[in-house]
Amino acid sequence: MSISFSKSVISRLQREIPALEAEIKALLQKKKQAETTLKQLQRDSKKSASPSDLNNKLSRINKLNKELAEFTKKQTELAKDLTTKKSELAKYQT
Repeated sequence: MSISFSKSVISRLQREIPALEAEIKALLQKKKQAETTLKQLQRDSKKSASPSDLNNKLSRINKLNKELAEFTKKQTELAKDLTTKKSELAKYQT
């Protein structure tokens, strides 16, 4: 491989890795917020007096559970991409 090709690959990877790390961090913050909201809704659902209020809270709980599953899946994909890019960077830097 030519030196200029290796340099361009290293440069690209050095830009992509921090972007992935930032995306993972933002995703973790969203996940934490969703978990906090979920816990609050679960506590509040025990205090619900009206059936419609309880139904609304249960619907929101289901929606948040789905979002948390999506966050976990996305986090796994990003972590895998990050690991791949870091190993590729290490390969080109040696």
